[in-house]
Order: sequence, then structure tokens, then C-alpha cells
Amino acid sequence: MFEGITKGLSDALKKLRGRGRLTADNIRDGLREVRRALLEADVNLNVVTQFIANVEQRAVGQDVLARVDPSEQIVKIVYDELCQLMGPVDHKIPLKSDRPVVLMLCGLQGAGKTTTAAKLALTLKARGRKPFLAAADLKRPGAVEQLQTLGTQIEVPVYSEPTDPVSVCQNAVKEAKKQLCDAVILDTAGRLQIDDDLMNELKQIDKLCKPDECYLVVDAMIGQEAVNVAKAFHDALELNACILTKLDGDARGGAALSIKQITGVPIKFIGVGEKLDKLEEFHPERMAQRILGQGDLMGVVEKIASLQQKMTQEEMEEQQAKLTKGTFTLYDFRKQMEMIAQPGMMKDLIGRMPGMADMIPEGEDPEAALKRVQGMIDSMTKKERANPDLIDTPRRRRIAAGAGLQPHEVHQFLKQFDQMRTIMKQMASMNIFQRLGMMRNMSKAGAFLPGGMDAIAKKGDTGKKKSAKERAEERKKKKKKR
Repeated sequence: MFEGITKGLSDALKKLRGRGRLTADNIRDGLREVRRALLEADVNLNVVTQFIANVEQRAVGQDVLARVDPSEQIVKIVYDELCQLMGPVDHKIPLKSDRPVVLMLCGLQGAGKTTTAAKLALTLKARGRKPFLAAADLKRPGAVEQLQTLGTQIEVPVYSEPTDPVSVCQNAVKEAKKQLCDAVILDTAGRLQIDDDLMNELKQIDKLCKPDECYLVVDAMIGQEAVNVAKAFHDALELNACILTKLDGDARGGAALSIKQITGVPIKFIGVGEKLDKLEEFHPERMAQRILGQGDLMGVVEKIASLQQKMTQEEMEEQQAKLTKGTFTLYDFRKQMEMIAQPGMMKDLIGRMPGMADMIPEGEDPEAALKRVQGMIDSMTKKERANPDLIDTPRRRRIAAGAGLQPHEVHQFLKQFDQMRTIMKQMASMNIFQRLGMMRNMSKAGAFLPGGMDAIAKKGDTGKKKSAKERAEERKKKKKKR
């Protein structure tokens, strides 16, 4: 989502590099580009103006200017202001001892309220809570049936009745108390636009059911309009937080950077996919790091941890033993790839790894590369997967033909796999922070690009490292010669 703003800010901040000192003039030059990048990302004009003023005020006249690189200092100031702009956020959901907590979801039609209600219920369930869903959207055809289907999938009870939304919400709270549930999520109706009927209905539910927290579900794809929607709902209902959906789409990020400043209402959760487990807590610090191209290492750790939960303890111990002994095979590698082959997973992980997004040549799809590798492994025999050293030139040709590739691509992959297996054996004895440090250093050195390990080996990890663009151009020249 933030590719555009990340590139714009990176280009803007590069202009401040090499300056011996930050002055009012060169700061304004750099911030002019920052301003353009924010506006192109559809950030609210008033928010941009105030943000630039805050950064400029903090940057000019700092005591540490003589001892700190100006570009590093301005990045730190921009980072702090981005965190301030989007946070702080409290991710706790109330818990009452004598009754279920009532959480009301509201928003315009098409924002994804019903799916978000199920996602929120699943999130609560993962925290050890016992949620209960109320199908109070009686306007949209199929909304009740949709929530009932989703409730069945996640094994959460759903209350519905063909009366009116207010009665549904009131009776759902009573039923949740009878079933000893500790949280009721009210899925209310939406409209194509804000109108008096919608607001009056929500106000009535708010008055009679007295929700502990009211969350606005807003579509990130509508850009600055998301801020206007949030302001209108907040004026009517006094929102506690926003849930921003469809952040895995082509949204430019302006809504995420604008909502808190304009409305005073923080973003609590973000939807990053259609599946029910694709609701994440919104962390301003992590988002600011990603916007500035610094990655989100904690997000990577959490993603990998969630994938590992799907493995049995026996499988994990077996894998660890293979890594330690260096007997990790292509068959094991194929199983690992299946875990991250979910739609959007590979792209998401690369987006969170610092520097990785810049290393992928523009227009190259990491998921397509993943499928090519899967095709190679699937074209091998069981013996070849267990022992890649058996694969000679005739076998490479056969595997390449089966995968629809060239023999040299198979050869390149096998070399990279052998190098990777060596690295994984080294990492098997490291703790998580040592592993991340090693991965980050390798990422910066270009180890994860085609031929990257060979280049590092030849250089001894010294000398000038070519950019992703330069490497992509070299590959194109080689293809033309062939």
C-alpha cells in the first residue's frame, strides 16, 4: 500500500544527504519534496501543512547538528512526527466481570463491516475471549446470511431475528449474557452515503444498547473521503477507534496518515486481506518504519510465528534437527514454500523486510518467482529432491523441460539452494535476534537476488554493490545476447 509514499519520501530525503549541516534553506528544499510525496499519497492538505511545519520547526537549530549526519537526523525527526501523527493506539478491548462488553461496528455500505465483524470475533477468540455476533444489518440483502455463514466457519454464535435493528441488538446482548459470552459485536447497517435515517438508527442503538466501544469500519481505497466519513460518524456517535480495511489493495496510504489528526480517533485494527485471519493491530511505529523504508522486523517475526503454529511439534523438531545437521532437502524446502504460498503472503513478507522491496526489480512479481521454483522441484524425482547432488547436465535439461524453463535457471537455483542450506545450518544455532541481524545484513548485501550469493563470494562482501536496477539491466543484456 505504501510503495508510492515510501519511494517519494526516500527520494526527498536523499536530497539532504551529503549536506554538512542542516540549514533553513536546505531543509525547506528537502521538505518541499516530502510535502509533494505526502500529497500524492492522498494525505489531507491540512495534515500535510501541519506535519511539514512540525518537522521544519524541530529540524532547524538542533544542537546535535554538528555531530549527526543531517540525513539521519531528518529521518529520525520525520519518523517521530509520523508516529505522533498516527498514534498512540491502545489495542486493549475492555472486559467486564458482570456482563458482556458491547462493541458496535458502523460505517458505509461496502466498507467490509460484516467480514470485519467476523474477523474481530476471531481475533477476540484468539485472545481467549468468548465472542458473540449480532446480525443487525437488515437493509443489505444477504447480510444476515453472510454473517451466519462466517460465524459457522469460526465457530462463533450469531444472533438474528426478522424484526428491527434496535431489537436485534438489544436481544443479542441479553442472549450473549445467557450464553456466558464476554463480548458482543453488533454488525449494524450501512448506506451508500451518510444520511439522516442511518445516523438516527445508529444513535438509537447507541442510546439503548450503550456500547462500550464504537468502531468505524472505513475503506482505505476511498482516500481522503475516508477522513470525511470518519469525521461525520465521530460527530454523531463519538467513535472510540477506526478499523481501516482493504490495505492490501491499491490504497495510497493517505487515509491512514490523516484520520487520527483530523478526527482525533486512532486506527485500532487494519484489514490486510479477505481471509478471516487477516485483521492486524495497527502499530504507528511499525507503519512509520515501513513508510520510511526501514521495514517491519517485528511483523516478520509475528508472520513466521503464525505460520509455525500450523506445524506440529514433531515436525518442528524434525526440521530443526535437519537444519542443524545440514540435511535439509528440496522436499523440505518445497513444504516450507507451500506455507508462504498463500495469496499475498510472499509480497507481504518482502514488504516488511528492510531493503528487500528495493531489491526486487520493478515489475517483477515475487510470487511468480516462487511458482517457478515450485515447478522445478515438482519436475524432480524423489531421489533428486532428497539428494540434489545427483542432478547433472542431462537431469537439469529434463527438469527444465518439465518446468518450462531453461537449464541454466535450474542450475542457478540449485547453486542458491546449496548456499542457502549452508546459511540455514549456521542460523540453526542462533537466537531469533541473531538470525534477524544476519538476514538484514545479507539483504543489504544483495544475497537474496539471483546470483547475489555468488557476487558476495567473489567480492568477499566488499566493494561496490550494484543496485537492483543495474542487475536487472545486466540480465536483459545477457538475454539479448543469447
